Amino acid sequence: MNDSSEARLPALGTHLTYAPNPSRAETREQLSRATYDLLVIGGGILGISTAWHAAQSGLRVALVDAGDFAGATSSASSKLLHGGLRYLQTGAVKLVAENHFERRAVSRQVAPHLANPLTFYLPVYKGGPHGAAKLGAGVFAYSALSAFGDGVGHLLSPARAAESVPELRTDNLKAVAVYGDDQMNDSRLALMTLRAAVESGASVLNYAEVTGLRFTNGRVTGAELRDQRSGDEFGVDARLVLNATGPWVDHLRKLEDPNAAPSVRLSKGAHLVLKRTAPWKAALATPIDKYRITFALPWEDMLLLGTTDEEYEGDPGDVGVTEKDTAQILDEAALSVRDEQLSRDLITYAYAGLRVLPGGPGDTSKAKRETVVTEGRGGMLSVAGGKWTTFRHIGRTVLKKLETLPGHPLGEGIEPISELPKKMPLPGIANPRAVAHRLLIDQPADGPRMAADTARHLSTHYGSLAFDIARLANENPELAERIHPDAPEIWAQVVYARDNEWAETADDVLRRRTTLTIRGLATEDIRHQVEDLLHAK
Repeated sequence: MNDSSEARLPALGTHLTYAPNPSRAETREQLSRATYDLLVIGGGILGISTAWHAAQSGLRVALVDAGDFAGATSSASSKLLHGGLRYLQTGAVKLVAENHFERRAVSRQVAPHLANPLTFYLPVYKGGPHGAAKLGAGVFAYSALSAFGDGVGHLLSPARAAESVPELRTDNLKAVAVYGDDQMNDSRLALMTLRAAVESGASVLNYAEVTGLRFTNGRVTGAELRDQRSGDEFGVDARLVLNATGPWVDHLRKLEDPNAAPSVRLSKGAHLVLKRTAPWKAALATPIDKYRITFALPWEDMLLLGTTDEEYEGDPGDVGVTEKDTAQILDEAALSVRDEQLSRDLITYAYAGLRVLPGGPGDTSKAKRETVVTEGRGGMLSVAGGKWTTFRHIGRTVLKKLETLPGHPLGEGIEPISELPKKMPLPGIANPRAVAHRLLIDQPADGPRMAADTARHLSTHYGSLAFDIARLANENPELAERIHPDAPEIWAQVVYARDNEWAETADDVLRRRTTLTIRGLATEDIRHQVEDLLHAK
């Protein structure tokens, strides 16, 4: 199938091999009839992780978001799980060790099907902000803090480094420091964590905007909502409400208390996605100055460049990539990447997210990426900030805070967070190489043949759940076809996203459930076909 072909895709109301999610109407009915222990407002990774851990503790949990799940900053990251090399120069050794523990737990035990190791090169140029000896010692200490689980940090010659990264600029390159971290697809990891929360008993609904809060004797005990897809209005009652709305955290706090003072400030981080001109076997982390690093990352068969770091004071919903951002990212990348790889003609997508930082003065690039939990005068808890790497730790930390609130509003019978398994795996956990192998050898003799790149893609984005998508494709040959000839995704993923991953719009599918948008392949024809499938329920 090419991007100009006519859609001949079935409605697929029958012959499903799995139980689809409840309808939006059924979910609204469930939300409005029950009284929940915890209502989480905000479906970014922070809210999702808290909902997951709370549901695991036996709480009745509801989670809502005004847009799509992971629709804002949580799908606009640098796609890394990392210890935070730059924190070493501030002496934050314990923080780096804790980050490494979380990174390795996710990539080895919790979600090995969704994260993969990535080698990083720190180029040392003549006249640069750091010398080879300092960076060599730094990457050695960095790897020691992860118990050398990713190898020993060391120095490499420019010639050897250029073998793995052909587009590395070697003029005035003195040495390259090498270390290891991990990479992931943030929107896919968020969706799998959300699925884990639902499998633990949480009720969730996206495109459900909070229009007001419910109060009982001056305390926040729920929220009024509007379904942005249908226009229906409904409410949710809860013993405790958690504001996890990220950049919008102070907006919701003002619904609780119009006089609430600002508690956070925002920093914009922009990224560019480009087609690659050559294979990359490692990523580049190039020092810009004493504090900042710019990344050039092989990701989803593309090259990801970024990021910027500047204070943002506008409407969070209006954040975007400007010409100034684009020029800055390309200029900084040019310190270590050859010009041929940085042509603007290679750019397929650009995106920006907002970091939520503690309020206060100073340069945002030097601010701590810490999580802040506050309680409003109506008893609503607000939580903001933190790093993708520590999403599990943040969820546990928030739940511990809820457990120790005066008066125990969540009750006495919940399972303490300390009693829960420390490394609960996410749905679909499996060895992705084994899954890809099975997808290729278990194909029906008389049916459509799955391509090797599609098998690899499914295994590293769904784990063992890829077998459900393969069954859909086997039962409906039209769904085994590629959505676009230059991407590995197949039409069965659209149906799966509709029925099992809460996809409501073409952007939900093309930007966050698949990689078509970031590859620059979300044509108008494809968007229309996706919309047709989404409406074929």
